[in-house]
Amino acid sequence: MTPWGAALDPESVLPEYPRPQLARDSYLNLNGYWQYAITGAHREQAPGDWDGRILVPFSPEAPLSGVNRHLQPQQLLWYRRTVTLPEGFAGERVLLHFGAVDSSCRVTVNGIPVGGHDGGYLPFSLDITDALAAGPAGDFPGGQHEVVVRVRDLSNTGSASRGKQTLDRGGIWYTAQSGIWQTVWLEAVPQASISRLVLVPDLTSVTATVLVDDLRSAADSTDLQAEVTVSAGGQHVAAAVVVPGTPVRIPVPDPHLWSPENPFLYDVTVRLLTDGRETDRVRSYTALRTVGTGPDDAGHLRLLLNGRPYFHAGLLDQGYWPDGLYTAPSDEALASDIRAAKDLGFNMLRKHIKIEPLRWYYHADRLGILVWQDLVNGGTAYKHAVVTAPAVGAAHRSDDDYAAFGRADEQGREQFLAELHGTVELLGNSPSIVVWVPFNEGWGQFDANAVADLLRSLDPTRTIDHASGWHDQGGGDLKSVHVYFVPFRLRKSWLAGSRAVVLSEYGGYSLRVPGHTFNDKAFGYRRFRSRRALARAYERLHRRQVEPAVAGGLAATVYTQLTDVEDEVNGLLTYDRRVVKIDAGLVRGLNAGLRRAAGG
Repeated sequence: MTPWGAALDPESVLPEYPRPQLARDSYLNLNGYWQYAITGAHREQAPGDWDGRILVPFSPEAPLSGVNRHLQPQQLLWYRRTVTLPEGFAGERVLLHFGAVDSSCRVTVNGIPVGGHDGGYLPFSLDITDALAAGPAGDFPGGQHEVVVRVRDLSNTGSASRGKQTLDRGGIWYTAQSGIWQTVWLEAVPQASISRLVLVPDLTSVTATVLVDDLRSAADSTDLQAEVTVSAGGQHVAAAVVVPGTPVRIPVPDPHLWSPENPFLYDVTVRLLTDGRETDRVRSYTALRTVGTGPDDAGHLRLLLNGRPYFHAGLLDQGYWPDGLYTAPSDEALASDIRAAKDLGFNMLRKHIKIEPLRWYYHADRLGILVWQDLVNGGTAYKHAVVTAPAVGAAHRSDDDYAAFGRADEQGREQFLAELHGTVELLGNSPSIVVWVPFNEGWGQFDANAVADLLRSLDPTRTIDHASGWHDQGGGDLKSVHVYFVPFRLRKSWLAGSRAVVLSEYGGYSLRVPGHTFNDKAFGYRRFRSRRALARAYERLHRRQVEPAVAGGLAATVYTQLTDVEDEVNGLLTYDRRVVKIDAGLVRGLNAGLRRAAGG
């Protein structure tokens, strides 16, 4: 158990508002105990008898769920609970929100199908207004309403995005989890409501687009306007009235730029106006900053932050928890991982093969850490010669060989591209995100250059690492290498190109800390038996290999990794987050040395 898991109150599970950049006062959290059952995959109706209760939003495989059962591909996972809307809650429409459900689900309310979703990493919402009105309560503001969710998860037996989950866990592959794993909640909205904000900053302004869902009848339809107000410290600093759907640049006087050292956020309020009358209001935030690549004074191509070279000293961050698997046991636990990285002197986290709840990105934005965001891999079974052999020198391949990369399924490729769109739409407003990473080590990789071009068209403001590790197709903004088994040396051929060179995975030094491990296994790329030996090796690695490379033009580093995860004991922190394995002062000093070597 993590400290937060040990202190968890089942009556108050992740109660925080789940969508910080589009916040309304209307909010009813549905986390807590639900009924659950596991049945055969061919069952059409919800079971009459339930197997017990599950603590949502923890997956049944997670200890905190109270279930400790593993959903199999030939099974269905069912959830049920009743909901009573509090007095004064109901608006013109009621939306049922799911932060994420792994991986395909269908939902009924009062026995009426209201929709579903395919894909285990993106949020979705369902308009349940009519189903509530048709329920036993009649007029839906009163009485109990039944919500039933049916889930199927093929995990690594299918081609859908799955990250590092596998039914046969071990080594770098982790326990498969399924079902609801992020907050479930209800929201009341008007017939015409703000559905999304697009906030694109630069150094002196933010370009805002307000998108609206308008379900008013033709007779009621009148022109809509949106008033956008930008504030700092409670004082209004800029404002504009915009037409929904039309981007408008809003200059910000005396701009205060965002950085990890000074993560300054501007508050944003948006009011939807109908004939000058406010009909909807949301709260958000933004920051002023730019990112890119460019030369330093020595001519080395560096990553830029706010127009200046800025060295990224990062950690690989898997986002797994021993008690909650994909789901952190509390909001404070989410923030604690970021604080731990910063306390060790890192200014970047590479969020590896996972999309976190939106509150994680909120903490990254407000606490100040750069984020490299991986997309989530899918595809059918991976081949050793493609995904592993390049680590010890095997040749890179062209990724148009779909079968070799587990991507022969056209529908799976299309689903990945749709999720790419959804990921950019979901996370695009977060100022901490500075790099997109669509593919890692060939896992389900395909057409990486075309995917990088698609990403660029969706978001021209961020840097792209099109193929992290190997199977470099020559695209994106970064020459991205992983080195574990041989000493790292910066090659002149890498520096001669038009892309910044980054060491996007390295290290992986392992140490078991008795009493703080997942099991009796110890996976890592180099094993040590004492904290002293680990610290000495970590220091030698950085002083002898990494620091000279940074001085020679290496633009970023990503050490493996922030925490232990299951068999992997190569974290700087143990899996339960209770022990830091290397003296924090030593790690901070080495990271400061990397920044000095980069000229910072």
